[in-house]
Amino acid sequence: MRAIVRLPSPALSRCALTFLDRQAIDFEKALAQHAAYVAALRSAGAVVRILPPKPDLPDAVFVEDTAVVVDECAVITRPGIDSRRPETETILAEFDAIRPIVRIDEPGTLEGGDILRVGRTIFAGQTPRTNAEGTRQLAAALGPHGYDVVPIEPTGCLHLKSAVTYIGDETVLINPDWIDVDLFSRWQCVPVAPEEPFGANALLVGGIVHTAASAPRTRRKLDALGFRTSAIDTSEFEKAEAALTCLCLLFE
Repeated sequence: MRAIVRLPSPALSRCALTFLDRQAIDFEKALAQHAAYVAALRSAGAVVRILPPKPDLPDAVFVEDTAVVVDECAVITRPGIDSRRPETETILAEFDAIRPIVRIDEPGTLEGGDILRVGRTIFAGQTPRTNAEGTRQLAAALGPHGYDVVPIEPTGCLHLKSAVTYIGDETVLINPDWIDVDLFSRWQCVPVAPEEPFGANALLVGGIVHTAASAPRTRRKLDALGFRTSAIDTSEFEKAEAALTCLCLLFE
């Protein structure tokens, strides 16, 4: 497993917000949390490439949104807000030599946080950041490789993967208030603890389900089901409406 991450910059305090009120972000704490995040990826067996910060792009640390990577190609996205669109040019070179490149073109918009892969099924969240045309272009790129792209609509959250993530063993971790559980009836669905609505975003690396430190009850549920878990504290990034998956691009 390989992972690409980008160091945060002090510009993080100017990140785009949709659902949360702006809070002060402790940048030194964010740096320490990011370093611990990278250490957790490496401990789980990932080979991590660390990209330099982009002080002119406040959200650039959230590299997940810039690409959708499968074995057959890398789809370079087109984020749903103008301030994030330059981020995709900064990630293009990372895949140019190792994957055929496909790009989402105007008027399509698509962000990686809205894309959930479960086997050969690709769920595409229909949100203010990912539209129907972006989803159509993704389907056109991945359909010939045997992927089924399914549009679904979460509510109450920025991206689809705030509402549901795949955690291995034919299981999804899900917030039933933000996405229809029946859409995932083919898999075992584990609901988050009601007090932890953001706990549905978990990161599976090397057989370990990494959960947010802010969701201890949800982690205990997974432990009781026999999952190997580890908690990662990303509290400063959570103030930027980010979650665990946002901070890396994972691929084989």
